[in-house]
Amino acid sequence: MQTARVHAAEERAERADRARVAAEAARDLARAEARIEVRYVDRVQVVRENAQVITREIPVYVTPTADAACAVPVGFVRLHDAAATNQPAGPAAGNPDAPAEGVALSDVAAAVADNYAAAHENAEQVTGLQEYVRALVEHCTR
Repeated sequence: MQTARVHAAEERAERADRARVAAEAARDLARAEARIEVRYVDRVQVVRENAQVITREIPVYVTPTADAACAVPVGFVRLHDAAATNQPAGPAAGNPDAPAEGVALSDVAAAVADNYAAAHENAEQVTGLQEYVRALVEHCTR
């Protein structure tokens, strides 16, 4: 009878120890998740702030004189739009060297700046997801 009580007590102690280890691992994972999220949010904030600075500087680097002097070709606009939608541009219609109506060089600069900002945000998101997966793998291998 005494042996059965000792055995039952040892089993309860082992279950309690496993539960403690699992709770500690869950706590560590939650802390890692919070750190990863904070770093991701901070990095994306930096990307967005830098993008705003760059966008504000467009008139400094692409002046009205440059806008007036540079006619953006319709072929460029079609190719840029095709790349933005990830769809082939298809056969050229008309003269690709003709100026695109209502598209200034500064508009092109703004679109490029926005596209790069989105790419940098996506890169930070992927980096955050990679860090999260590493934390999960570490948690699961304990």
